[in-house]
Amino acid sequence: MPPSPSASTASSESSLRMHVFVTVGSTRFDSLVQHVLSDTVLDALRSRGYSTLAVQCGNSHFDTGPFKKAGESWRRNAEVDTEVWRFKPSLQEEYGKADLIISHAGSGTIIDVLRLGKPLIVVPNETLLDNHQQELASALEGLGHLKASTISGLSETIETLEAARLVPFPAFNGSRFRELLDEEMGFAEN
Repeated sequence: MPPSPSASTASSESSLRMHVFVTVGSTRFDSLVQHVLSDTVLDALRSRGYSTLAVQCGNSHFDTGPFKKAGESWRRNAEVDTEVWRFKPSLQEEYGKADLIISHAGSGTIIDVLRLGKPLIVVPNETLLDNHQQELASALEGLGHLKASTISGLSETIETLEAARLVPFPAFNGSRFRELLDEEMGFAEN
């Protein structure tokens, strides 16, 4: 028996749903987590067609009041359906499902996401000691690989992001590392 029209409509709607994944890694980044759950950011996401949001909040604090506890996560069904959780063994599946990733500016996360070719907005955690996240974010934004934002500018960055204009990150070249190491150690042939 063929699926009913409402079943096929529901199926096609779920395949068209655009998904955002937010990660703070293993750190605590309260201001980013709280801001991505704010009406301002949710409105910006909705205006760009995103309808689902997953937030990996690490050890960050946020207002759980609007959410229902569901196992190890908190859920809220709204115009942008939202799920928040602390940690998972791997984020690869989350990266794979996402149409947009918003992240702290940790180097490991940035490299993982850029290698997947996913649009990425990074928000450096300004509370860190030497602000290396800002330096990395600025350098990679300058090369066109991602967009860097501040907490207060996140909604605007989402609204103005042109993912098609991002420059693909180069593929990993293991021999290049060996060449650099040989050169540094004085083994390189001239």
